[in-house]
Amino acid sequence: MPAKGADPVCVKSAAAWPASVSGRASVATDPSDPAVHAWGDPAIVARCGVATPGPTTDDCLTVNGVDWVATPLSDGTRFVTYGRDPALEVLIPKGDVPEGSLLPAFTSAAQALPETGHHCS
Repeated sequence: MPAKGADPVCVKSAAAWPASVSGRASVATDPSDPAVHAWGDPAIVARCGVATPGPTTDDCLTVNGVDWVATPLSDGTRFVTYGRDPALEVLIPKGDVPEGSLLPAFTSAAQALPETGHHCS
């Protein structure tokens, strides 16, 4: 479970998980945790309650009014909401190009999280 996964706002955010992401159906996570959700195989994984990122030189993009910090990983890309606390993390496997095009599916879940006043610049 993410550090702040039990936070009531994560419960509200999790209620807005999309039914599918880019045609991928929801799949079970192990262990099961309401703050964590996955879709497809290889899975796109979303976790509410991760640490809020501070200032960074990583790419920051705005999608549907939600700011996301993008960090390349060896097996895909990690997107974390910027300016929301707690933060929402979306892990997108390598090969889902462009990765950022999947973020609109998470707009409602991200918008359920309180804003801190920080934005991509």
